[in-house]
Amino acid sequence: MHLTTIEWKPDTPGKPIPGRVRMIDQSRLPEELVYMETADVREVWSAIKALRIRGAPAIGVAGAMGIVTAVQAISADESRDIVHAVQEAADYLGTSRPTAANLFWALERMKRVAAQSAALSPAELKQRLASEAIAIRDEDARMCRAIGEHGVALLEDGFTVLTHCNAGGLATAEYGTALAPVYVAHERGMDIRVFADETRPLLQGSRLTAWELLENGVDVTLICDSVAAQVMKEGRVDCVMVGADRIAANGDTANKIGTYSLALAARAHDIPFYVLAPTSTFDLARKSGDEIPIEHRDANEVICGFGKLTAPLDVKVYAPAFDVTPAELIAAIVCEKGVVRPPFADGLRGIVGS
Repeated sequence: MHLTTIEWKPDTPGKPIPGRVRMIDQSRLPEELVYMETADVREVWSAIKALRIRGAPAIGVAGAMGIVTAVQAISADESRDIVHAVQEAADYLGTSRPTAANLFWALERMKRVAAQSAALSPAELKQRLASEAIAIRDEDARMCRAIGEHGVALLEDGFTVLTHCNAGGLATAEYGTALAPVYVAHERGMDIRVFADETRPLLQGSRLTAWELLENGVDVTLICDSVAAQVMKEGRVDCVMVGADRIAANGDTANKIGTYSLALAARAHDIPFYVLAPTSTFDLARKSGDEIPIEHRDANEVICGFGKLTAPLDVKVYAPAFDVTPAELIAAIVCEKGVVRPPFADGLRGIVGS
């Protein structure tokens, strides 16, 4: 990826704070590439909620940086006031989107750093928190690159990958998760093609995945969600690669709505279905997908998406943002530490502890 999805921009070079979050406003793509900058935690919350920044890893980075925006302007005589402000900001940012595990992982990490660094002066503690948020962003970039290095072993020259939603560089600090192996393969000169589902109702596949793959010179073909099973039937797909917003201890995986349907179609056509995500997406405290909280979106995103009325205004709408793919439909889970095969329970615990 030659674009930076999200970063922290210090006002003074070499000094983390004061500063601001700079991120691509993904709601404006593909019509225009626009960056938004903010030092207001309320605007960070709104950007996450309104999908101006989206993708589980990128949301986690935004959450960490959002905490920094909340505390950097606070006038405090004691560091315990900063620690309390971090807790309040984390609680607030956690209400933006409930399903992505990375958001809560990053918020908990920031809270932990604040508590462990309470002996510092208020000014030093603020700098420490800013440095931690930047580290989370940089670690995500490294993890995604590692996911690509592990995942490329699942591809062969000439393969066509089907993907859903956007799990590329726009969803992370860099490279992406599901698309990371595609980018690594592309760098190595392998002939890899991609089918990108449009991903209704907000079209993250057509607006974002197709756009970023074209920007990076990858052969991509856009299809309607309902075409996926047909291209599988026609023998045009070699594997399915998707990201994840939360992975339970048994391997059940929450991802963008429509992923479960793809997994069923892939099983019917004997096509391997792979999930790619960093370990920050793992939620091993949840035994199965039944315990994963599922976000529900506003009905207007279905009835009147992108300003065009496409259904009666008074029709009832059921709009979960995610579904859960059972572990038995998943051929492998790829993270920055390697490839985990079924059965997942022992493998996921082992790789997290490695």
